[in-house]
Amino acid sequence: MEYTRLGRSGLDVSRVTLGTMNFGNVTGEADAFKIMDRALELGITFFDTSNNYGFVPKGLTEQIIGRWLAQGGDRRDSIVLATKFYAGMGNSPTHQKGLTAIKIRRDIEDSLRRLQTDHVDLYQMHHVDRRVGWEELWPALERVVNDGKTIYVGSSNFGGWHIAQAQALARERHFMGLISEQHQYSLVCRLPELEVLPCCKAHGIGVIVYSPLGGGLLSGHALNPSKGTRADSDEARARIEKWRPALEAFGALCKKIGQREADVALAWTRRNDAITSLILGPRNVEQLEQLVAGLSLKLDDETMAELDKIFPGPGGPAPEAYAW
Repeated sequence: MEYTRLGRSGLDVSRVTLGTMNFGNVTGEADAFKIMDRALELGITFFDTSNNYGFVPKGLTEQIIGRWLAQGGDRRDSIVLATKFYAGMGNSPTHQKGLTAIKIRRDIEDSLRRLQTDHVDLYQMHHVDRRVGWEELWPALERVVNDGKTIYVGSSNFGGWHIAQAQALARERHFMGLISEQHQYSLVCRLPELEVLPCCKAHGIGVIVYSPLGGGLLSGHALNPSKGTRADSDEARARIEKWRPALEAFGALCKKIGQREADVALAWTRRNDAITSLILGPRNVEQLEQLVAGLSLKLDDETMAELDKIFPGPGGPAPEAYAW
């Protein structure tokens, strides 16, 4: 396993992040424990979750992680623990979705209780809240840091200008601000190359990629989905048909170079020097081991060029992507 610093911080994280969104609603607790144990054995030290994962009920995933941590040993000290907040977590007006100061204060306490820990290492805003200004957000988040309930603050699903604005105002407060942005990025989602990835590089913000397999499109199974899987639905089939020509070309290229499609997709994403870590969300231990086993793959320039032809990006960063 490779490790690197998360953005301009001094925090060392594994280049693979264990995504836990399946824990509780897809993967049972016993299997989730096995996945987390095996992840540590494989050298994965970066665990990501969110207060709304589990979905029914919300918070179930954090509870499962908390019970795993409560087994003791060196589990808590061995991982970098990240969670997110934004989703509505109750019926009262102060528990609706968003990033208000009162919600931040309540959500962090609830997450710590579910996770059975006194702090998280990275506390991430799960989405932008256009109703709330940074004059409210930064003091509330600074308090969470100063109270020792998180060490670092990150964002997720922010636009480039949101990140730039946040950092400019954090500097005015002599606060470190964001150290990470969790963002969707893959061969089938290259729009972040326009603004988000260049902005993060410029501000020293590490990018944590979710859906590096394009929500399953690049897994190698999309064109032949198994019955009852995520790809076996009307919505998924419509998405597959939209991408079918590219996916067929992608499959042919992977067959030519003798590599699994998922491994090639992950290797392509890792080649971008703006990327810090890839979130892998396995449903079982076997899936985790299979994905990690392919991480040693390095793509040559010829293969990268072929992938650009199959999945053309926006043309580089703005404004050169669309202007002189």
